[in-house]
Amino acid sequence: MKVLRSTRELDGWLKEEAGGSIGLVPTMGALHEGHLSLLRGAKERSDRVVMSLFVNPLQFGPSEDLAAYPRNEARDLALAEEEHVDAAFLPTTREMYPGGNETKVTVGSIGDILEGVSRPGHFDGVATVVAKLFNLVRPDLAFFGQKDAQQAVVVEQMVRGLGFPIEIVVCPTVREPDGLALSSRNAYLSGEERSRALALWRSLEKAKAAFEETGDPLQAAATGRETIEAAEEVQLDYFEAVDPVTLQPAGAGDVLFVVAARVGKTRLIDNLSVEARGENVR
Repeated sequence: MKVLRSTRELDGWLKEEAGGSIGLVPTMGALHEGHLSLLRGAKERSDRVVMSLFVNPLQFGPSEDLAAYPRNEARDLALAEEEHVDAAFLPTTREMYPGGNETKVTVGSIGDILEGVSRPGHFDGVATVVAKLFNLVRPDLAFFGQKDAQQAVVVEQMVRGLGFPIEIVVCPTVREPDGLALSSRNAYLSGEERSRALALWRSLEKAKAAFEETGDPLQAAATGRETIEAAEEVQLDYFEAVDPVTLQPAGAGDVLFVVAARVGKTRLIDNLSVEARGENVR
């Protein structure tokens, strides 16, 4: 695996490796099985896999945990090598934003709902760094996780809107056996808090069951909301039923249930997509 720390090194590697398809897996490090599943998916569908590892300051708000975000470069690189990643791109902030942060991608109203309410500007920061990575790596495919459902929708919208010739592949959420969605932020949870965090998954399961019984997404969302509000020491941010493509309030058709809640000092998100007839759940 080639470790590349500058855009010049990246460009040189791309020229040496010309020919065949490139799959990009953007990450902020602190790799877990969810990230590894993206790397495996990229390996299956691409001739060469590039993993970026960059903790992007543009997507953190003033009160968020940029400095505390978990970092373990040696471990991340070892895991990537085990997954036969061809190149790891680890730029510095100055390398990624040599002129500062003056130029940004603005995603519009889709970035102002759900996560955007609690994290204003977050998705502009995500779109900016992803657009920069697309320009630098020039991938044929890019792989994102379903757990960050709104992020995936934002990236897909940006690709359509700006005409990037890239296929976005959204891979299923990876969960612990008890249902907890894998997340780098789970490292912040104490043992007791981790048990409480299962309320997110339980609330989604309750909403799914209610939707399959009634066919009413709003009533199902209310069931999910009540479930998590009853959980001990879990502070609900939102629980909504939305359209999986537009993220607008759900109507007829498939439904994406989305939830965000704080367990202790850690804010977690999760989601569950349910087909209108309830036959398949992702």
